[in-house]
Amino acid sequence: MALRNILKQGDETLTKRCRPVTEFNDRLHTLLDDMAETMRQADGVGLAAPQVGILRRAVVVLETNTPEGEEYVIELVNPQIIDADGEQEGPEGCLSVPGSYGLVRRPMHVKVRAQDRNGNFFELEGEGLTARAFCHECDHLDGHMFTELCDHILTDEELSAYHSRGEDQ
Repeated sequence: MALRNILKQGDETLTKRCRPVTEFNDRLHTLLDDMAETMRQADGVGLAAPQVGILRRAVVVLETNTPEGEEYVIELVNPQIIDADGEQEGPEGCLSVPGSYGLVRRPMHVKVRAQDRNGNFFELEGEGLTARAFCHECDHLDGHMFTELCDHILTDEELSAYHSRGEDQ
C-alpha cells in the first residue's frame, strides 16, 4: 500500500464526472487499499477516487457506527444511493478543502447499492455520519463538493460555538 496525494479544491479533476469501474482486478484492489491508507493517514472518514486523481467511481468510507476502538473501511465501487430519509445538518469538511467546514444538510439514513472489489453487487445502509459520508463521497464522483451545498464556510468561532452547543449528529 502507498499513500496517494490528495488533490485540493481548485484542481480541475475534482469537477469532472467519473467513469464506471469495469475491470475488477489487482489495479483496482491496489487503488482501494491505497485510498484506505491515505484516508486514515489524513484522519478522514471518506475518500473518493477523483480526490487522488483517478476518474473512476470508487470510494472508501470509514464506518463510524461501531463499538469504541473498532473501525473498518467500507469499499463502494460504482455506488448509487437508492434510498434516503430523515435529515441532519452539521459541519462538514473535506480532505480536498483542509481546515474548512460548512453547515450541510444531508439525509440521516442512506441506502446504497454498489459493487465490491471483485465486482459483486451488494446493498448497505448507513446512519448519521456514515450516511453523510456516503452522500459526500458520491457527490465527488459527479464532480461536486460540499462547498456547493453550504451557504458559507464556518469561521473557527462558529465551528467552536456549534460544537459547544452539542449540535453534532
